[in-house]
Amino acid sequence: MLELKNVGISLAINDRVLVDGFNFTLHRGDKAVIIGEEGNGKSTLLKLIYNEEHVEGYCLFTGQIIRKGRLGYLPQAFPEGDLDTCIEDYFADVELHQHVHILARLGLSLDFAMSRQIIRTLSGGEKIKIQLAKIMIAEPDIILLDEPTNDIDIDALTWLESFINNCERPVLFISHDETLIENTANIIIHMEQLVRKTKSKITVTYSGYKDYVKTRGIAYNKQMMVAKKQRSDHKAQMEKWKQIHDRVEHEQAAVSRQDPGTARLLKKKMKAVKSSGRRMEKQAEDFLDIPQMEEAILTQFDPATSLPQGKMVLNLSLPELYVEGRRLAGPISLDVCGPRRIGIIGCNGAGKSTLLKKIWEELRQRKDITAAYMPQDYAEVLDYEMPVIEYLAADAHKDTITKVRTFLGSMKFTHDEMLGKIGKLSGGQKAKILFLDMVLKGANVLVLDEPTRNFSPLSAPEIRQTLLGFGGAIISVSHDRKYLAEVCDGVHELTSEGVRSLNPHAL
Repeated sequence: MLELKNVGISLAINDRVLVDGFNFTLHRGDKAVIIGEEGNGKSTLLKLIYNEEHVEGYCLFTGQIIRKGRLGYLPQAFPEGDLDTCIEDYFADVELHQHVHILARLGLSLDFAMSRQIIRTLSGGEKIKIQLAKIMIAEPDIILLDEPTNDIDIDALTWLESFINNCERPVLFISHDETLIENTANIIIHMEQLVRKTKSKITVTYSGYKDYVKTRGIAYNKQMMVAKKQRSDHKAQMEKWKQIHDRVEHEQAAVSRQDPGTARLLKKKMKAVKSSGRRMEKQAEDFLDIPQMEEAILTQFDPATSLPQGKMVLNLSLPELYVEGRRLAGPISLDVCGPRRIGIIGCNGAGKSTLLKKIWEELRQRKDITAAYMPQDYAEVLDYEMPVIEYLAADAHKDTITKVRTFLGSMKFTHDEMLGKIGKLSGGQKAKILFLDMVLKGANVLVLDEPTRNFSPLSAPEIRQTLLGFGGAIISVSHDRKYLAEVCDGVHELTSEGVRSLNPHAL
């Protein structure tokens, strides 16, 4: 069992409150997911639950955390100190031969787990898998997972869903994968930062994700309707009251000194009118609050952005695909005409990101199209030391700066975030900057590596809708099953033999 009693968390650097008076108990069989926009403190909360030492120095916390049993923890990023270790040494304290079945479920072979390959050279998905394997082998009593779906392939996602569903141990996890959440979670913990990130809110709902979204929407709309009606009715009542007040006031001013009886009556009437006004103002204090809902708004692409039907965007032919001297796949043949939206899938380590980089290198030289690139590692294209506005308004023109500020404001960036360095932003905010840069450049071909990976499940539908309405071509790598089914009109699987077409709705 895991119990949190009146837990509070605030950032040491600026005292921003991430969690305030949070109470929660995780029981056997619970599958609880923490959702929310990037930067709301999800990973910080999970680190604190696992070990207070993991947040010391950058967070202040209060309250009590009661842990009964051993905790297994998967961090969002692979520990830096282990990256230059070989796989065999990483599993040195584990008797792998007794746990081959766990490796197999993750698509890992015993030979792979006992190899001398350096962990730093593994794909993102392979790094996730070896960590998951080590956690499962240790048989913890409580499992904490921070973004376990990042970079793992669809087969591993399916296995992870099955594992979470069949696990008798309580599981507390963070995820942006809507499909995984829909198929596994029975408790939704929603962390929000409202009023320009000055107010924290955590909602715990004991239901599945689809029910939570539906109930949340109904409750929001109902409260908004009642709150607006209360204010509308009150405004009409106050206008009527003011008319009465002004009429009595006018009558008082006009009454003759020779008519003291009428003056007394009017004075008494004015007293009653003012009393009625105070009563109505008092009633307004009990009105329902206008509900607030955190939204991750993404700037829309210009509707005029498009490509002619059938225009050849990509005609790629590679005899073989290599990375650091290692053959990944081949031969590869891939044609893309505009405006099409294709997704590329494949097992971890198949070379999807490597292939996408080659596509980008070819397209960026073209003069007849305007291509833009979102890599899996944003640092490849973003200068983390640059201020946000300076990066987006590179020409430093006053009109451009004003335009950028307007866009950023509509995307819920605070003034400090606009002026601050890119490296200080959350993953979702960096992704927004890349999308905004594409909009500002008028890109009509987007090369995207995991475009939805840093957006919350409540924001992802908006991202999908934005990309679905894009008039140009999209060439993307993704493991997001909803993205592949809803946005992509073609899906290709990269294997060691090359590229083959799949039905996106069959994934």
